[in-house]
Amino acid sequence: MHPKEMIRPIFEFNKTSCETIFKNMNMLQNQAESMVNLCIDQAVGVSDESKKAARECVLMYRKGHEDFQKLVNDNLRKIESLLNLKSK
Repeated sequence: MHPKEMIRPIFEFNKTSCETIFKNMNMLQNQAESMVNLCIDQAVGVSDESKKAARECVLMYRKGHEDFQKLVNDNLRKIESLLNLKSK
């Protein structure tokens, strides 16, 4: 068996794991955003500046998550092309 073909199942497992993890992270991110927005909307005695800062924090977290996901996906594609493991 060719060494690259031995790596294929390992790579596919890791790729699938990353996809599953990101899907779960997206669900958690959406739930967390909903909870934070609900708390902000129902907060009494909190200034508009504080609410704006909390919303910006949520947006920064989402952007960081999306950037990380893009980085991992780009690197998985690079590894796939390096190993010539394109789907058959």
